[in-house]
Amino acid sequence: MSGGRRRGWLLAAAALFAGASLWGCAQPADGPARTLPQEGSVSMEGREEDLSLDSEETEREALEIFSDREEAAEELPEYYLPQERQAPDGRVRSFLTGQLVEASVGNRRPVAVMMSNDRAALPQYGINRAGVVYEAPVEGGMNRFMAIMEDYDGLGRIGSVRSCRTYYIYFAREFDAVYAHYGQSTFAKPYLDSVDNINGLESIGTTAYYRSSDKKSPHNAYTDGERLNRAIASLGYSREYDPSYGGHYLFARDGAEISLEDRPGVMEAASAQTGYTLNQAYFVYSAEDGLYHRYQYGDVHRGDEGPVTARNVIFQFCQSGCYASTEYLAFNVHTPEFGYFMTGGKAIPIGWEKEGEFGPTRYYDLNGREVVLNQGQTWVCILSTRDYDKLCIMDKDGVQQGK
Repeated sequence: MSGGRRRGWLLAAAALFAGASLWGCAQPADGPARTLPQEGSVSMEGREEDLSLDSEETEREALEIFSDREEAAEELPEYYLPQERQAPDGRVRSFLTGQLVEASVGNRRPVAVMMSNDRAALPQYGINRAGVVYEAPVEGGMNRFMAIMEDYDGLGRIGSVRSCRTYYIYFAREFDAVYAHYGQSTFAKPYLDSVDNINGLESIGTTAYYRSSDKKSPHNAYTDGERLNRAIASLGYSREYDPSYGGHYLFARDGAEISLEDRPGVMEAASAQTGYTLNQAYFVYSAEDGLYHRYQYGDVHRGDEGPVTARNVIFQFCQSGCYASTEYLAFNVHTPEFGYFMTGGKAIPIGWEKEGEFGPTRYYDLNGREVVLNQGQTWVCILSTRDYDKLCIMDKDGVQQGK
């Protein structure tokens, strides 16, 4: 997207947030339908504000956009630059967490594993090891996860593994990951040619996956570190990142804590409700460990290694619809929209835009600065713009923010 178009978009986004009666619980506006790029026949619902507005150039110039990744500053910024990824001791900065890891791990492409979140499939095995987790609805009100992990060799059980949806393919490509899934929807199948994937319904399935005896199908398909490595080798996929890949997020420097205190629209975020229908997921911030703890189904969300937590939480709103007359959901992950970024018990409104068809999604505050994450795990919730009124961000006293 050009700088001018992004300026117009940010002005529209700022107007949207400024006009909302509740930052975290505002009512959505009705608007004209918009189409989903490159994803077939999809019925879409939008909002009144068109965030890809072609505003007047004089309005666009009112807001300066910063390209931090290209900025040449005399002093080092608060985040690590790409050329600083290699540490003197031979370790490298993880593209997923920003933390130092062994080069053999950090220079290897991660795997992005589709995981079930049905009650019958709990707990998820391996999810505590993921550097990034995507959560998005599928049909029937159910959510699924995509756990992106780089240090998975020693894991003896990962999953349960479920089938692919189109939008998850785009998420996996943003991290240059090898995508592990057990089958796919009809609408997703054509897009699998665009990503290195390990499909449980193809011949590689017997190499990569197994069925456990303690769960019933379809919740009993699992993989492990050894099987994933064997499948990747058998399929001939590259183990190294593409030379053009430069990472997804900006991460704070060692010993530094990114504070949102001085960012536009900052609010207290002691807890945040996603508005997801079935699992009723929400996050609660703990000042003791500086993490957001995830809850769902009325209880603590636990993986096989303990409670599920995240240092950074992103709520990314996308236009959504259904394929033709089916219940299969489609999320428009290309047209810029809005969201929230939470870390350290604070939240700010953000905008997002995707770099090309398969490039990373970048997140910006209302001043046009790219968001910098604290080191650690990041959880990304994909939410429909039509469900904006279901979101609720509260302070420690339970007071909804923005009123």
